[in-house]
Amino acid sequence: MNDYQREQLDALIMVRDGLRQRLHAQRSQLVDQIQAYMAFRGSVDRFFSRHFNDVCTRTCYESRTSACCSKDGIITFFADTVVNALIAGPDQLDRLETVLRAENNGHRCVFLGDGGCLWTVRPVVCAMFLCDRAMQTVFEPEPDLKIEWEQLRQQARHYKWPDRPVLFDDLEKVFIARGMRSSLMHLNFSPGLLNVKKRAGLLDPSGGRPGRTA
Repeated sequence: MNDYQREQLDALIMVRDGLRQRLHAQRSQLVDQIQAYMAFRGSVDRFFSRHFNDVCTRTCYESRTSACCSKDGIITFFADTVVNALIAGPDQLDRLETVLRAENNGHRCVFLGDGGCLWTVRPVVCAMFLCDRAMQTVFEPEPDLKIEWEQLRQQARHYKWPDRPVLFDDLEKVFIARGMRSSLMHLNFSPGLLNVKKRAGLLDPSGGRPGRTA
């Protein structure tokens, strides 16, 4: 197990244990809290299915050259792990733990199985990734689709970019308030994103340490 896998595994175990124990009574509330985000993710998936599925499958996945699914190539937020744990079944999460504990000697992302991504709700970075070749193939003959894609990109920022109150920040704070810490909690511990929050006036008076959320 390499450092990347350990970091991912630690976050997954923390989220699963937290939802089973300290956050058990709040689970249904958290599921309700992510519904707007899940509706957005449905829009993204439908866009990809209509316009990119054939292109990406043929040029990247089947040829095993995908830049987005390279080994240890994905960046995840703690909230990605929370959302996936809320939606996925125990067997699906067990499978993620199994692959994270195994040595990954291949060139592909540890989460990429024979049938595709093992996440039930893929990390938002993966869901929103389009390579230059794919965009050129699809957007050049249909420029209006590029406008639709840019609108989806802006919607994604409303959930993860903390220049305003956002879902990903709130989900981190729910776990932080119960004494849990992860290196994937970028919105509350990354200096760069803390600066974004500071410029937006979102840091608490204690100097930016995350506070409790309801």
